[in-house]
Amino acid sequence: MISVIASIRLHEGERESFLQIFNANVPEVRREAGCLEYYPAVDVDSGIPVQRLDPDMVTIIEKWQSLEALKAHLAAPHMLAYKENVASLVKEISLKVLTGAEG
Repeated sequence: MISVIASIRLHEGERESFLQIFNANVPEVRREAGCLEYYPAVDVDSGIPVQRLDPDMVTIIEKWQSLEALKAHLAAPHMLAYKENVASLVKEISLKVLTGAEG
């Protein structure tokens, strides 16, 4: 299984516009072969001192059956359209592609 944590830094004040476009694409992604989990998340004020709240950051949580399924996802026509639709809203993207490290 592959886990993905995508941190999307948005231009100031663009979170709602981004989420509207992103959420419209979620059903298409969840229908893809190999998609186990896919959703956006935003900071919640937990009161935990080490947390840094960022209203211009959206984190995408993903789980895929395989690296091949993830790569197919990135090349899917609806993902190419999504990337074009959010391009003006996104300032920076940071991506972590992970696999379990259990012993």
